[in-house]
Amino acid sequence: MASSHTWNFFRAGGFDQVQLDTGADLLALKELDQKLWVALSCPTRGIEFDTMTLDLIDSDADGHVRANEVLAAIAWAGGLLRDADLLVKGSGSLALADIDDRSAEGKQVLASARHILKSLGRADATSISLADMADIEKFVASMEFNGDGVICAGQVADTGLRTTIADIAKCAGSVADLGGGEGINQDIAARFFAEVTAYSDWYAKGEGDAAIQLLGDKTQAAADAFHSVKDKVSDYFTRCQLAAYDARAAVPLSRSVEDYQQLAAQNLSAQNQEVANFPLAIVEADKPLPLVSGINPAWQGQIEVLREQVVVPLLGNKRSLGAPEWVDLCARFAAFDTWQAGKPATHIEQLGIARIREILGSGHKEAIDALAAQDKAVEAEVKAIRSVEKLLRYNRDLFGLVNNFVSFRNFYTGKDKAIFQVGTLYLDGRSCELCVKVEEVAKHAGFANMSGICLAYCDCVRNGGAEKMSIAAAFTAGDSDFLLAGRNGIFYDRKGQDWNASIVRIIDHPISIRQAFWSPYKKLSKMIGEQMQKLAASKAGPVDDKLLKAVVDNSKPAAEIPAAPPKPPFDVGKFAGIFAAIGLAIGAIGGILASIVSGLLGLKLWQMPLAVIGLMLLISGPAMLMAWFKLKKRNLGPILDASGWAINARLLINIPFGTSLTGLADLPEGAQRSLVDPFAEKQVVWPYYLAIAAGICALVGLWYAGFFGHG
Repeated sequence: MASSHTWNFFRAGGFDQVQLDTGADLLALKELDQKLWVALSCPTRGIEFDTMTLDLIDSDADGHVRANEVLAAIAWAGGLLRDADLLVKGSGSLALADIDDRSAEGKQVLASARHILKSLGRADATSISLADMADIEKFVASMEFNGDGVICAGQVADTGLRTTIADIAKCAGSVADLGGGEGINQDIAARFFAEVTAYSDWYAKGEGDAAIQLLGDKTQAAADAFHSVKDKVSDYFTRCQLAAYDARAAVPLSRSVEDYQQLAAQNLSAQNQEVANFPLAIVEADKPLPLVSGINPAWQGQIEVLREQVVVPLLGNKRSLGAPEWVDLCARFAAFDTWQAGKPATHIEQLGIARIREILGSGHKEAIDALAAQDKAVEAEVKAIRSVEKLLRYNRDLFGLVNNFVSFRNFYTGKDKAIFQVGTLYLDGRSCELCVKVEEVAKHAGFANMSGICLAYCDCVRNGGAEKMSIAAAFTAGDSDFLLAGRNGIFYDRKGQDWNASIVRIIDHPISIRQAFWSPYKKLSKMIGEQMQKLAASKAGPVDDKLLKAVVDNSKPAAEIPAAPPKPPFDVGKFAGIFAAIGLAIGAIGGILASIVSGLLGLKLWQMPLAVIGLMLLISGPAMLMAWFKLKKRNLGPILDASGWAINARLLINIPFGTSLTGLADLPEGAQRSLVDPFAEKQVVWPYYLAIAAGICALVGLWYAGFFGHG
């Protein structure tokens, strides 16, 4: 679809980016194909941007700002300003005259701005700023009603109503009020009063039924005593019925002698669980349950309570209880048990029935509903106060966000740091400007490796370890010879705070063409050095062993020194083969060197430097070519994607731009430099003389061999 807006684009990072310069550009962004946006999403944390502004834009509070949310923020702010170009200026203040009051929301925002200024004692002010909103929380908290529908006990003058609100919060929970306290809302109050009504109705049903309240106000205590032993008493009568069924069962059902023998070795008490597991009394066929004596000591107290509170009031002063009488007691408590089973599951029982009925008859429900309605009535006004702050933040921050989101203008122009650049790392004689915050190093490195950029992951700490974070620093100039895990540096964040930084992981990629040129020679030098060290170690080891053995042997008496084994006979054939192989290797190397030297000497004088350069390019060329291709493909996208961004373009970092992102150590302009080093190692000249002599000998030998064309 054709756009009615004329767009300007600039090329950077290997692709075309939209240039946003005016308020009209911002308002027309909804018409720009999102395939042309650099990013489609960014995280609200871990970047250098005001988090409160990002949270306001993040309408679904998922921790990411997406393209549609940016468009919605621009449309909202643009609709409340008379001139959209104000968004480009990025000011943290607004003239009241700049707020467009032609809409209902605009009128409300303007009225709220004036109300805020008036509350600050600046009723005649013509502008409002974010500084005026610094105490907005206190301002909202000071309002009698703040629009959240939460009623706090402290704001209620009536003592009875205040007590009821406190009881509701205790039984049904509370919610946070915008003023910072805790209170109740209509949902909590409605749930509480529904529970109060249900509990009161249930309790009234029990009061009016004699079958339920069989002992009047003592029924509950009697029921508790009855249920505390119900299972144990039923167990006793079942055992006696089994004994009546089969007389042989009486003894084992009363527990065996062996069971008592096991108890005999213990320190017994009435609280012993093993004693409690024994039957209530000795089991006999159809035997009544004794209530006074002959009872298991672990249950003696509970049986006495059962007798006093249940048996005596209902059956008389009995000293034992037969099975039919027990069945009768169970039947009498059946109605009470059914009523108890229907008790509502609430937390209000703790208030007691008297307080519950007092609350029901107080009319406090209607009073709470009225207060909540009054509070909700000012919701629009409070939202408008919040909207004033929101408008001020959008006016200041939106233009900066789109130039780090829709395009990466800040990053590629170098006029200001991008919002993903969290600071500068100083390490290994370099300063790295491209540093991004990382949450999980291993997870980030797994994807960021695709960027083709040399990255050093660092753990940063400050204030003695109280503050910690991890970063990934891009090295885009110099070399990686001394970038090693464990090396330390200093990281300066965007606030200028310094952190101790230590490398914990390296993603090694080519850094520069110069590094690639010297890499074959460095590898060769490293290999030769390692081989020489191995050779020296292999020679030094046996020598050390011989010396140690000689010392040990010299300390022993002659009788204890074992006779040395006879030396094997000299193997002429074996050593001839070794010398022949060495000779062939030396001859081959000499032949190669002779060919190179003869070739060089066969050239004219001016051709010799060109031949040397060509030879070096032959060695370094492949490495340089591969590095050139890789450096051309360096892509910032995977690094940002691994940090939670949704990058929509290939953000190339070519060689010139990459060089600008990493500063190399350089002496200040005009600085004077002395090349005299008092501690420099003294030059040893004899190797040079030896090399010259070897060269002369080689030339003479070549002359005699006829390489120079004589006779």
